[in-house]
Amino acid sequence: MFADENVIRIKHDVLYEVAKLAFEGTLEEERDHLPRKMIPGPTPQFRCCVYKEREIIRQRIRLAEGKAPGPEDNGNVVQVISSACEDCPISSYVVTDNCQNCLGKACVNACKFGAISPGEKRSHIDANKCKECGMCAKACPYNAIAHLKRPCKFACPVDAITYNDLGISVIDESKCIRCGHCIHKCPFGAIGSKTFILDVIGALKAGKKVYGMVAPATEGQFGPDITMESWKIALQKVGFADMIEVGLGGDMTTQSEAEEWLEAYHAGEKKTTSCCPAFVNMIRKHYPEQADLISTTVSPMCMISRMLKAKEPDCYTVFIGPCIGKKSEVVDQKIEGNADAVLTYSEIRAIMKAKDIELEPAPNEYQESSTFGKRYGNAGGVTASVLQYMKETDQEVDAKVFKANGAMECKKAMLLLKAGRLPEDFVEGMVCEGGCVGGPSGYADPMKTKKVRDKLIDEADDRSITDNLKNYDLGAFEQHR
Repeated sequence: MFADENVIRIKHDVLYEVAKLAFEGTLEEERDHLPRKMIPGPTPQFRCCVYKEREIIRQRIRLAEGKAPGPEDNGNVVQVISSACEDCPISSYVVTDNCQNCLGKACVNACKFGAISPGEKRSHIDANKCKECGMCAKACPYNAIAHLKRPCKFACPVDAITYNDLGISVIDESKCIRCGHCIHKCPFGAIGSKTFILDVIGALKAGKKVYGMVAPATEGQFGPDITMESWKIALQKVGFADMIEVGLGGDMTTQSEAEEWLEAYHAGEKKTTSCCPAFVNMIRKHYPEQADLISTTVSPMCMISRMLKAKEPDCYTVFIGPCIGKKSEVVDQKIEGNADAVLTYSEIRAIMKAKDIELEPAPNEYQESSTFGKRYGNAGGVTASVLQYMKETDQEVDAKVFKANGAMECKKAMLLLKAGRLPEDFVEGMVCEGGCVGGPSGYADPMKTKKVRDKLIDEADDRSITDNLKNYDLGAFEQHR
């Protein structure tokens, strides 16, 4: 799930330096000096030379500023850092030390493209000629030819990553669903996402009322003592007007989603959820004929943003969570009233660090959602919440739901739906395994933090969804796209 420690450290250092200079108002003057400051030389820290390291830092700075790392920008929030990607093996097939340099040369004879030649000690594959057909590996009697699987390519659930002539990864804009799975799978840190750091800092410095909206997946990520109250206190110290847990938006989405499900159920129609932006992108790009089955209910993030903007039209709303897809929901889907910015945990912590603020233990007393809203961060959470709402409102039906946990199950559900062979009535789609808690920009492994998360949520009161929603004017804002 996570890249190695060095990649994480470099990324966080860049985010912190950019945030610090932005708060100081000196980013324009210091930007060009930052790579040399971070990589003073003459000894390289993690690459072949300091010049390459500095170029990688320059491209990372551009991402931190919300720009594409290179001169061309296709609009995708997920971008390849070309200077970092150059170190990845060009050829997918390599001859290992197991090669016996045999006389038969089955590998050479099997290659139809002249990509393999005999060597002094072992055969050699010319990456420029290799077509990656794999015939050489199949022919070798010693299994001496290995297939190197690029982590980014094989992490992509929709086959959106290929390579150019130089072996640098290329993201196919027409296929990419912005899930971000490739980002933390790359051991070279060669894929990243554009950030909203400068936008958020600019709003804070301009004196706007900036509201933090913290994802339900957050509880448990930072240990048993870091509660939603901890986040509220820290964000207010940074300069945010306030913080609201997006679990409340989960309760709101539940009511609207339940109404759509009931209408579809009685009409004998199928429906898919709309909370996971990567799942929505997957349907629209890869199963467009099913796009009209996507629920029109907006996501919990958008619900909270619209609620805040209904009260204060000029406020600035910032979603905080482990999701890359949420950036796409803002940038690509362009839903009116949605969040103005999205920050991952590393990005908001860079802002906090620049202000010398840390998350500190606080009582687990702040609660603005039901426990069902809090569980929106888990796979199956939406289904559990919608069925609970139907129960609370005496509208229970014998609805069957395909709870797609992870991209592969999402694809399976959509293929069955496309073929007219889906027995379930509805599809809850979560592209990340485990749900949002398994998001690519999570702080901690969800399996390791499950007990902590469960404990924090179990300490919340048992308010019902319907009782919780009575505290809010749901008629003050639109709940559909």
